[in-house]
Amino acid sequence: MTAGPLARFKVIDLTRVRAGPTCVRQFADWGADVIKIESPGGDSGLGGERHGPDFQNLHRNKRSLTLNLKAPEGVEIMHRLVKQADVVVENYRPDVKFRLGVDYESLRTINPRIVYASISGFGQDGPYRDRPGFDQIAQGMGGLMSITGEPGHGPMRVGIPVADLTAGIFAAMGVLIALIERDQSGEGQWVKSSLLGAQISMLDFQAARWTIAKEVPGQAGNNHPTSIPTGVFATSDGYINIAAAGDEIYGRLCKALEVPELASDPRYATGRSRSENRDALNEAIGVITRKRSSAAWIDALNKAGVPCGPIYKMNEVFDDPQVKHLNMTRVVPQKVIGPVEVIGQPIELSRTPWSIRSATPELGEHTDAILAELGYGASDIAGLKDKKVV
Repeated sequence: MTAGPLARFKVIDLTRVRAGPTCVRQFADWGADVIKIESPGGDSGLGGERHGPDFQNLHRNKRSLTLNLKAPEGVEIMHRLVKQADVVVENYRPDVKFRLGVDYESLRTINPRIVYASISGFGQDGPYRDRPGFDQIAQGMGGLMSITGEPGHGPMRVGIPVADLTAGIFAAMGVLIALIERDQSGEGQWVKSSLLGAQISMLDFQAARWTIAKEVPGQAGNNHPTSIPTGVFATSDGYINIAAAGDEIYGRLCKALEVPELASDPRYATGRSRSENRDALNEAIGVITRKRSSAAWIDALNKAGVPCGPIYKMNEVFDDPQVKHLNMTRVVPQKVIGPVEVIGQPIELSRTPWSIRSATPELGEHTDAILAELGYGASDIAGLKDKKVV
């Protein structure tokens, strides 16, 4: 396979857990040379079991270098790496990088072209700067939990770490922008993202309902908060999603359900009236959908041009023919646990594909090779190991 489109970039990965590794994975999958810096003792389980599904999915396509950044020799190795690197990504608490001497201002004196990305819970400054940040905390403070779940049942987190994931993806986008800008200016810069900021950005129209219209959105359960009827409907053997936004699609739905009178009923004839009578309309639709199977309704509604779909369990997701066609997973051999099937990238480029070139490395698997690339001889490497620097 040819080198990926980011093969010319070297990325130093100082991240742990999820938000940072999510950022770095974007570069690794598109061909960058990613060196994952790890403590000689590992990360104390913060990233989960090394041979577990989460860790294996996050850290593919990287090389692992163990390095004690609290030792002067470890900082010297880090500085040598930075001289050759294009990008450094870290997700320490904001004060930690300064104590270690691996902050942006320190590293830019070594390499002014370095693009340095920081991902934190709440930002690099401000009143909450030093608070530890976790995804669920950001979901709560970012408003997501107040609009998720059934009305009257209290706040609900979503089923994925959306703040972590989006903070990482936004950081990766910021790094790419900085690399493009560097082509003009010749200088790197400091890219910052936070879980709280990412979560608020992802609120999108729900946040704008407050900032522009001064509405405080509430929980709508499985119903769409503004486009009605859109939600979950019971069938004779399960549940399906139906999304009939707008008068035209709503009319198609009524025709497909063989109840055209619902389209002209004044209680449901307009978007506003459907919103005011949401529960009654959903129940009227549900009485009909319960008469046939999920598969039958999905076939009939799609033929009628009404957006709908199944509600899958995870095993069913990957058995779907369209999911298989999208080739959303790759199998890669892992030397300890054997073949692992990892989740792929959701974007495609026509000429330069992403790839899985290697499985998640073992702790320190590439230490000797990377140190040799930096000019350390065999006796030097042995001495660093004796001092527990690597």
